[in-house]
Amino acid sequence: MNADKKADATKNQGVAEPSSLSQPSAESDIAQPEPFTELENLYAENAGLKDKLLRALAEVENVRRRAEREIADAKAYGVANFAREMLSFADNLRRAVESVPKESRADPAVASLIEGVEVMERDFLARLSRFGVKKIEAQGARFDPNLHEALFEIPDETQPAGAVAQVVEQGYMIGERVLRPAKVGVARGGSKPS
Repeated sequence: MNADKKADATKNQGVAEPSSLSQPSAESDIAQPEPFTELENLYAENAGLKDKLLRALAEVENVRRRAEREIADAKAYGVANFAREMLSFADNLRRAVESVPKESRADPAVASLIEGVEVMERDFLARLSRFGVKKIEAQGARFDPNLHEALFEIPDETQPAGAVAQVVEQGYMIGERVLRPAKVGVARGGSKPS
């Protein structure tokens, strides 16, 4: 019996058993995708990545434009708070000139003082205008709630209804923005302005 086993062993040594790797199986077909399906997947992935790239580039461009706009606004309107605070100084200069009685203006010393205050007022307003601050011309204009603040109505048949009849406090703009609306009295009466 030992001899039979030895003979079987020598027989088996000469012939190699087929390995599982060399034999095709159903599993190997599933593991390897078809070339056209793989190509379609790559095209779809490429299109998705291209879309993401274009969206990212558009977002970067939007951020750049927004930053440029904010910088331009900061340059144009950065002094707005300071200018708003300084408007009361300009108002006080005007009030100082207007508070002097007409009889006192004949005195050369008072006239010189008034002239000096008026020069200071003009110089101050010129300096504000260098930063884009300008007066709102309200007298006689049609009432605009974006530029004017109505304090009262004045019955006046000589002026069209809705026209600014009196300016109580001068308004100012910086660039295209209202820094302070003009406080006005609006005419009631007359015909509607066109």
